[in-house]
Amino acid sequence: MEEARQEPGAPENFLHGGRFVRACLRRPVDRTPVWFLRQAGRYMQEYREVRKHHTLVEICKQPELAAEVTITAAEKLGVDAAIIFADLLLPLEAMGLPFEFQAGEGPVVHHPVRTAEDVRALRTDRGAELEYVGRAIEKVAAHFRDRIDVIGFCGAPFTLASYMIEGGGSRNYVETKRLMYRDPTAWGGLLEKLVTVLTGYCRLQVQAGAEAIQIFDSWVGSLSLSDYREYAFEAAKRLVRAVQEMGVPVIYFGVETAGLLEQMAATGADVIGLDWRQPLDVAWRAVGQGHAVQGNLDPITLFAPVEILELRVREILRAAGGRAGHIFNLGHGIVPGTPVEHVQAVVRMVKEYRG
Repeated sequence: MEEARQEPGAPENFLHGGRFVRACLRRPVDRTPVWFLRQAGRYMQEYREVRKHHTLVEICKQPELAAEVTITAAEKLGVDAAIIFADLLLPLEAMGLPFEFQAGEGPVVHHPVRTAEDVRALRTDRGAELEYVGRAIEKVAAHFRDRIDVIGFCGAPFTLASYMIEGGGSRNYVETKRLMYRDPTAWGGLLEKLVTVLTGYCRLQVQAGAEAIQIFDSWVGSLSLSDYREYAFEAAKRLVRAVQEMGVPVIYFGVETAGLLEQMAATGADVIGLDWRQPLDVAWRAVGQGHAVQGNLDPITLFAPVEILELRVREILRAAGGRAGHIFNLGHGIVPGTPVEHVQAVVRMVKEYRG
């Protein structure tokens, strides 16, 4: 692996990253790095075998299992980075807000946050309860050493606040926006607590060996640009900057965010994750050349015949134009039923591409 050269002002940790981390920092690489959102999941037989005996949360809370499914997926696919197997909602439990996954319903928070009193009751002093994620990262980092990079992650303040308020999935985010609009003091207090908890959670992951952190703002596309600026941007920016101070690059990703990309880039995140709804070069112009980008194949294209899949992969790579700072990925996570051989084929296509 080519040794990274230090850039003026670059944190010391950045010296030790591989191809993926170098691309996050827009440094030259020998080829485009590739990994996948949700690369360990039900589409993979090995993961389904583990799930026969353990729930998703049980896997997250047992470092040996979390490390196993993380490592198995990365090695089977041959990717350039392994993202730790965990769940966005794990910090909620440490804040005193238990949740569970119900069959066919997804995550359910039984006592949603709806009032200022609910916000005041949330804890910020129990972050150590999440140390099982750190132990899993330690195992993954020890396994891969410097062969591939290890990614930690967390949910963004707006997205986690929405889960807490809605009590689960939502189409219209009525309760979230109701609190946001009607009680900005409670809303601000909720985001402040989330930034505090998430900063500690990310620090735990970095100290365990994570070489980059991805911040998932999965639901932020539900906001208008004005509402994003007023109700979500500052908290996201504070979290991004806090993680960067730990000496690792930050990827900031949302879905249906075409109208928000320029403002999302203003958080200062090193990499902006792109969904598939815009051509990569168009989205990169919105983000600005001062940021790396990640994406942006439609995950459902993985069900297409290989000839079509190759056309779409090449289309994205051509749009990137060989510029430093492109990380090939999907525009969202791999879905159940995806042919594993098609995911592996995409990795080969990216590795073999010569534009």
